[in-house]
Amino acid sequence: NAEGVEVQDPNVLDAGAGVSPYLVDPDQETINSSAFKDYEPQWSVMPRISFSFPISDEALFFAHYDVLTQRPTGNLRSHPADYYFINTLGGQTLSNPNLKPTKTIDYELGFQQKLTNKSSLRLTAFYREMRDDIQIYRYTGAYPRDYTSYNNIDFGTIKGLTITYDLRRANSNTRLNASYTLQFAEGTGSSATTSAALINSGLPNLRTTNPLNWDRRHNFNISLDYRFADGKNYNGPTITRKRGTENEKNVQLLKNTGVNFLITGGSGTPYTAQENITSQRTGGTRVLVGTVNGSRLPWQFRVDMRLDKDIYLKSDGSRNTYINVFLQVLNLLNTVTILNVYPATGVPDDDGYLAAAEWQREINEQTNPESYRTLYALALDRPFYYSSPRQIRIGVLFNF
Repeated sequence: NAEGVEVQDPNVLDAGAGVSPYLVDPDQETINSSAFKDYEPQWSVMPRISFSFPISDEALFFAHYDVLTQRPTGNLRSHPADYYFINTLGGQTLSNPNLKPTKTIDYELGFQQKLTNKSSLRLTAFYREMRDDIQIYRYTGAYPRDYTSYNNIDFGTIKGLTITYDLRRANSNTRLNASYTLQFAEGTGSSATTSAALINSGLPNLRTTNPLNWDRRHNFNISLDYRFADGKNYNGPTITRKRGTENEKNVQLLKNTGVNFLITGGSGTPYTAQENITSQRTGGTRVLVGTVNGSRLPWQFRVDMRLDKDIYLKSDGSRNTYINVFLQVLNLLNTVTILNVYPATGVPDDDGYLAAAEWQREINEQTNPESYRTLYALALDRPFYYSSPRQIRIGVLFNF
């Protein structure tokens, strides 16, 4: 522009006659092979630095820094003919074979303190930076016409704190690991098509940071394991069995037997609420309430259980060959966990259409309004809006 600053949208330079890019060959009227170039190899350096420093025999300071890159896995295969005939493709979104690898930079700083001879407390702070993420992009001012493709323009940050309590199974039957994480995840897009609505509305270069789809503010995990050993370390119930007239043998009923409970949960992930009621059948323009990902799903809670017993097959003292018999119950309490909701109502089984006054005329004009309402309500109650119900599994593992 007049101040010498590169503008992102060439339309701001339009004085009424359109903006034409400067061509290397002004006489070129169609796209030919000279418009293409070979892909430039990308060199990705991924260092990882990690260290720990014992402050004393009861405390430890640790930190790490690492860089992870990943080559694009999609949106990069495009046939040259798509660009040769770009004027006839209409609104098709083209792939971009010139995408760069995405990059994640991770920082972590922590401190671990011994509480007792068998327990410790760990505090960890982390910060992650995501760069060059792939997002749909409108190439405005391109030649011979504007088109939509993909570009490495997205970025995001994840920062948080984790507190972990660890109780070891030292001279006891109980093993416990409990952690709580406070996290803030923000970015310009949660997927490669987050900006599609902005492009369709004529705002191709508008980007702002919002909570990412996986931004769970509070998260906790508790693993509780109660297990009996065997031999002289066994401290569970026993029965006495006679051998002949004098010899007796103590039978350890629960040796090598244990139960594990995995308790997980946390606050709800974000979603974008809408103000107006739309039909799932005909769609419609959505009017946002608040901001993108400004609303939250309900809290989630789940308990899984596993009861198992090791049966050793050799009597020569070898513990390498044994059978593990287990009973596993997923979602022990059969908790109904909501994974998704309809944006106009905030519930998983009603989008508001059947009760909305503005849609009653359309509903009553159906061939059979009562049947239409019933079938529409059935279609709304989608199974993938909820977590899986209780599942019971019985199995045997052979280890050798």
